[in-house]
Amino acid sequence: MTTDEMSAVLERMGKKAKQAAETLAVLSGDVKRAGLEHMADVLLKNRERILAANEKDLGNAAAVGLAPAMIDRLTLTDARFTGMADGLRTVAAQNDPVGRILDRRVRPNGLEITKISVPFGVIGIIYESRPNVTADASGICLKAGNAVILRGGKEAFNSNMAIAEVLNSSAVEAGLPDGAVQFVPWSCREAVPIMLKMDKYIDLVIPRGGESLIRAVTGQATMPVLKHYKGVCHLFVDEKCDFDSALAVIVNAKCQRPGVCNALETLLIHKNAAPEFAPRFAEAMRQNKVTLYADAAFRKLVPEALPATEEDYFAEYQALKLAVRIVDDVKMAVDHINFYGSHHSDGILSEIPENIDYFTGRVDSSTVYVNASTRFTDGGEFGMGAEIGISTDKLHARGPMGADELTSYKYIVRGNGQIRK
Repeated sequence: MTTDEMSAVLERMGKKAKQAAETLAVLSGDVKRAGLEHMADVLLKNRERILAANEKDLGNAAAVGLAPAMIDRLTLTDARFTGMADGLRTVAAQNDPVGRILDRRVRPNGLEITKISVPFGVIGIIYESRPNVTADASGICLKAGNAVILRGGKEAFNSNMAIAEVLNSSAVEAGLPDGAVQFVPWSCREAVPIMLKMDKYIDLVIPRGGESLIRAVTGQATMPVLKHYKGVCHLFVDEKCDFDSALAVIVNAKCQRPGVCNALETLLIHKNAAPEFAPRFAEAMRQNKVTLYADAAFRKLVPEALPATEEDYFAEYQALKLAVRIVDDVKMAVDHINFYGSHHSDGILSEIPENIDYFTGRVDSSTVYVNASTRFTDGGEFGMGAEIGISTDKLHARGPMGADELTSYKYIVRGNGQIRK
């Protein structure tokens, strides 16, 4: 298909989405709730069809040597498939984020000014690997009264097409407008720059994937972009903490799913804790086959660790690799995180209240943890049912983004003939 032909198809999709968005914006919460519940039901009925499409994608991924972390994200296990439907139902059950009164005031001249939440309109989602994003993004966008145009990666093309077709047809069956959920029907890259210039139809674009994708989208888009670049997540082991609990948290944060954005990438250890803690920590990492890249102070205690470079402290490994550094105090830990981190998820393992307060007050990240794993930065774990992504931006939304974060607001001003003098 030529670029001109793609442009024509995408323009038709944009017009259709815009019309659907106008209807969605005024639909009642009950209609949207029923629609999402029906979509979840129909999704489960199409399990075999969708898993067969996923198997086809996995076969293609193996043939081209896709990285293990990417294959993990691509794989639709039974639990992840069921999780898509559960996520839709959880989103459906939430309070309607549209039409909330955010502020109301009456001016001395009698004007009543009301600030209410409203949908963005049409949201474009550009994403890689994870086919569950197709369901999560569709559900959250619809709950917030937005139409959505989805563009998934080529590695999950068959899975995404199957899921999107089921969601769109079931949404229409439930009374939602046709065009509320649309999927770009090509896997070639040429479609993306065209989509990113459709600001006449798309009000907001959200990229989900690697840093190169996100920077490319940000550089080309003519509409606002809501993004996170990468997840360089830290934990700081303070001089006084429960070492057994700290080890369990670290193993979970690094090893449970090393290929995700909320996995631990750098561990900081207080110098007073290091002599006792470092050997125990190193043994736990050895058992979990984690390669350590560390500073000279840590390598004196754990000689088998490899020397860390400056790049290691900026790295999002997404693998069983971990950067380690020994620091003088909580201030040095905070300074390290704010310089090397990605403002995603960072935590302190401590029993010292003043250090906890210092850390939580000064670490500039979307989510800050105290004595818990960074792996909880997730819409489902936060009670959102699903998420549209995890924003490391500071404008509009930050951290896991659910339906509430996909609304804007407008003012409605009621008067009885007032004029400005």
